[in-house]
Amino acid sequence: MANWLITTVLLSLSIYLLVMVFYYRTLLRKEKKGTIIIKETLGDAEVVIRKYQIQLQRSLGNIDILSDELSKIKNDLKSLRTRNSQYRMENEKLRQHIKDLESKIEALL
Repeated sequence: MANWLITTVLLSLSIYLLVMVFYYRTLLRKEKKGTIIIKETLGDAEVVIRKYQIQLQRSLGNIDILSDELSKIKNDLKSLRTRNSQYRMENEKLRQHIKDLESKIEALL
């Protein structure tokens, strides 16, 4: 009876341990597959991040160029406004001078 009990316990323990070995081996395989998928996903994400980072750097460079151009255009506009006001003043002086000359001509006639 004792032999039968020991054999049953050992057989049950062996079956239990065998099932647990297969269970943990399956879990280990799933974990390895999950790790591989995560590594591949992270690699793809790094590539996409690098791509967008390069695009962002290019865009920032373009923004700097556009800002410089905008500053130049603003300065040109200021100088054009100044010149325009000077031309208006000169034009007014010339019109006044023309009016003076016309009045002198009429006075002579």
